[in-house]
Amino acid sequence: MCLAIPAKIVSLDGSIARVDMMGNERVVSVDLVPEVRIGEYVLVHAGFAIGIIDDQSARETEELLLEVANAYEEGE
Repeated sequence: MCLAIPAKIVSLDGSIARVDMMGNERVVSVDLVPEVRIGEYVLVHAGFAIGIIDDQSARETEELLLEVANAYEEGE
């Protein structure tokens, strides 16, 4: 199973983007989504942005991931 995490584009330098991924900053390749712009959300998998998503979908996905992480920590 693969998991892609939503991340907001903070800066762009050619095909490399700095992203905010749930409060953590990472560097990812945007070779697969060259039309991305600063401020947009992308799905990131294995260091690559693989698609652009809207703000609402990004927030909903982040909330679900936090719920899963919290349940795991509580032993559910």
